[in-house]
Amino acid sequence: MIGAIAAAGGPAVLDVHSDGDHHRTVLTMGGGDLEAAVMAVADKTVELIDLRRHHGVHPRLGALDVVPFVPLDIDGSPVSGAGDLTGALAARDRFARWAGPALALPCFLYGPERTLPTVRKEAFDGLEPETGPKRPHPTAGACAVGARPALLAYNLWLSTGDRAVATSIAAAVRGPAVRTLGLATAGMTQVSCNLVDPLSVGPEQVYDRVDRLARAAGTSISRAELVGLAPAAVVEAAPRARWEQIDLDPERTVEARLERALQG
Repeated sequence: MIGAIAAAGGPAVLDVHSDGDHHRTVLTMGGGDLEAAVMAVADKTVELIDLRRHHGVHPRLGALDVVPFVPLDIDGSPVSGAGDLTGALAARDRFARWAGPALALPCFLYGPERTLPTVRKEAFDGLEPETGPKRPHPTAGACAVGARPALLAYNLWLSTGDRAVATSIAAAVRGPAVRTLGLATAGMTQVSCNLVDPLSVGPEQVYDRVDRLARAAGTSISRAELVGLAPAAVVEAAPRARWEQIDLDPERTVEARLERALQG
């Protein structure tokens, strides 16, 4: 099923990252006729995935849970910080205007006007979708469509199975540049992070904060996990000697995969 969805995006799909505990797959896409590829992936996702059979530890609005558009610099690098979201906002709005009626999929917008956590909290409960039906799709739920700078999805697995410990650590490291959740997985727990300004607070800093708190709580980090791809600048900012420990790799960057796609 995931293979069919990824195949729908063709060469625009740069990376596929699946997590069995989250029951969630992240596709990183770029280059070429990107908007057409995103539409094809969305269409196939709504066709194949029935959310009524879905069980996972990560919060979700729907089968096609989040579709973020991220601006790129001329050299292909993801724009970080405030950035210029003009093009990403236009792409976001075009996608939502298409997906709402074409897929009968409620679409909630996020970006400068509201955050993704706000959409998750208020969708269908005080916040109506901007496009599509006012009620969830019977099998696909709803979709959050965003325009944002580059962020890093980053998980730190803990040796303990006590979710209260993971939740406490997640709360302690949470801040303007780091969004976190404490999640229970099979036999372990996880501090699941979105590093929303990874050039300011990157994987190295978050790893070390969680490591200190975990040791103080009598546990430890079992492993680090980069979800999807990182901007090359984030990898280069971290000490090379720590790349393996914090799960960074120059071959798993947006720039490296875009270059490979253009050559292939």
